[in-house]
Amino acid sequence: MVASSVLGFPRIGANREVKKAVEAYWAGKISADELTKVAAEVKKASWTSVKAQGGEFSLYDHVLDHSAAFNVIPKRYQGLGLSPLDVYFAMGRGRQTEGVDVPASEMKKWFDSNYHFVVPEFSEETDFKLNFNKAVEEFKEAKALGITTRPVAAKEAKPGFQPISLLPKLLPLYKTLLADLKEAGAEWVQVDEPILVLDSAAGLEKEFTSAYTELAPVAPKILLTTYFARLDTNVNFVAKLPIAGLHIDLDRAPAQLEDVVKAIKDTKIVLSLGLVSGRNIWKTDFTAAIKLGQQAIETLGADRVIVATSSSLLHTPVTLASEKKLTEEQKDWFSFALEKAGEVTTIAAVLSGSQDAARRAFEQNSDDTVRKRVAAITDDQLERRSPFSVRKEIQAKTLNLPKFPTTTIGSFPQTKEIRQARAKLGKGELTQEGKEIETVVRFQEKIGLDLLVHGEPERNDMVQYFGELLNGFVFTQNAWVQSYGSRYVRPPIIVSDVSRPTPMTVKWSAYAQSLTKLPMKGMLTGPVTILNWSFPRADVSREIQSKQLALALRDEVVDLENAGIHAIQVDEPAIREGLPLRRSDWDAYLKWAVDSFKLATAGVTDKLQTHSHFCYSDFDDIFPSIQRLDADVISIEASKADMKLLNTFKQYGYSNQIGPGVYDIHSPRVPGGQEIKDRLKSMLDILPDSLLFVNPDCGLKTRGWKETEASLVNLVEGAKWARENYA
Repeated sequence: MVASSVLGFPRIGANREVKKAVEAYWAGKISADELTKVAAEVKKASWTSVKAQGGEFSLYDHVLDHSAAFNVIPKRYQGLGLSPLDVYFAMGRGRQTEGVDVPASEMKKWFDSNYHFVVPEFSEETDFKLNFNKAVEEFKEAKALGITTRPVAAKEAKPGFQPISLLPKLLPLYKTLLADLKEAGAEWVQVDEPILVLDSAAGLEKEFTSAYTELAPVAPKILLTTYFARLDTNVNFVAKLPIAGLHIDLDRAPAQLEDVVKAIKDTKIVLSLGLVSGRNIWKTDFTAAIKLGQQAIETLGADRVIVATSSSLLHTPVTLASEKKLTEEQKDWFSFALEKAGEVTTIAAVLSGSQDAARRAFEQNSDDTVRKRVAAITDDQLERRSPFSVRKEIQAKTLNLPKFPTTTIGSFPQTKEIRQARAKLGKGELTQEGKEIETVVRFQEKIGLDLLVHGEPERNDMVQYFGELLNGFVFTQNAWVQSYGSRYVRPPIIVSDVSRPTPMTVKWSAYAQSLTKLPMKGMLTGPVTILNWSFPRADVSREIQSKQLALALRDEVVDLENAGIHAIQVDEPAIREGLPLRRSDWDAYLKWAVDSFKLATAGVTDKLQTHSHFCYSDFDDIFPSIQRLDADVISIEASKADMKLLNTFKQYGYSNQIGPGVYDIHSPRVPGGQEIKDRLKSMLDILPDSLLFVNPDCGLKTRGWKETEASLVNLVEGAKWARENYA
């Protein structure tokens, strides 16, 4: 009998109950007990939906949960008189109230996904202790409902200080945690080790062997879980570990099955097959999935095979049942988390011989005009007319910006009134559509910003907005996915060839420019980011989809310049995120990703200053590709990275202009004036003053007006100080 399993389930609630409750708690509208009650209800609903499956819950971030549980709490959050829950949230989002003023911890992307995790901060002084055993508490909570779950644990080493050296101190706590789970009646425990799909794990064989040799005797049966890429040669030492089960991702890396089966054939290890995608929303190809399952069964036997999702379903929406506007035909293409759990059960039943497989083919639409245009792309279309050194002088005369020019990343606060007005705009009822844009323009003039933006009040999301105006996308009502903390997104779905029927942003940017003599910056989302932050097609390569998007954006960029806009920002925060996890796969991806950006931005004159924005990215390994983008100005998240990112730019001699973020916008905390000056001084110790722009870390959409005004006033004062001291 082939078993079935789910590695994890969305923890947001079918109607975003967790987001609403967490934000109500932050606003002081509900108590900690009331928040806990909502969390319990969501966990119960999830466990009941998928029955005896794996999974975990988090109020903010599962990595932050482990930091709090194992006391990996930086000193700046200790001794503040805060409850454990408020310390937890302060680490995630910062805190500035009741005499407490601490910034948030750094965030990074979880492998190659759009999920952000809070980075643990280790040092030689880290005092590990088990503050609470969340895994046991939730196992007992589910057991009380008559559901036996498979608890989940996670460990991961981070760069900089070598945290792997702390493993001997951490293992005793894991032994306690796992022993408590076993005593509570857990038969299996899922231990996530996705680091095993990275090249760097090859040097950790000794540490893995010693760790699992200690853990196995006291733990429930250990299912060692990998996902997002292939084990590759790491399977050779993984097969020797004292584990009961091994999970591999066959959605992202189906070719690894043969090598893995061969490596574990003569062991007793059960193999969990990740056949149902945890990252996309298309129905599973049952024919291909069953073929892989049969291949494993032929060698290992049915009793050593589990059918599972490829990864946690955290990255997918909860259920299709909430979608009322998709056509029945469109619904038949898709599978969300709850439906994917059903697919897992179906595939296991087919492999056990108790059910027949059935699958309806997707509709595949093609646009011959779009296909021919992609095929006709030439190298000349990827290059600007002149090198940066020439463009810079021309742009200086066109834009007339001062030294240390100030700007923002694009969006301004979106109040309840703006959201209501945008809903009317969508229905064609809004008559004063420029009112908010004028408010934002006048505000920027008043505080003294140099390169203005229109504020994006018409946009619901930086990807969804463009998808709604392009051919080739469909949209959902309630298909929310967690990005970080209480920030959820509804990714568009690419279902056919992409093209631009009409201009998308020209009207708004041109109107904003008509209100001021200061230069206005047009705002677009780049092709690679639109692709990575959508659910892409399963039948066409990502390269083709990216280049179709690039051609649509190229037309928009040209139209913006023709409308009198002389600075355009094409954001690519996801270009690093999409990098394959195995280094041997990098070159092919970077070639088409960088080419897509250049294709989108190179069709303009030398007067046009191109900007791009990147957030939460490590550029060390791909710096030549960042240089090859040839953007005139790039802005980057830097306020929480302790300037380590900027040293990379210095090391490689980056010659174009750059705007490192001077304050963190993901926290409501207002940075002090001296804090910004100190940060600018640190930047100028590394970067040439002729290249520096002054801007926040990211867009201001999620912030309130009060904190936005205070922060930007301090930013402008910081730039004035720099001009006075670095003339």
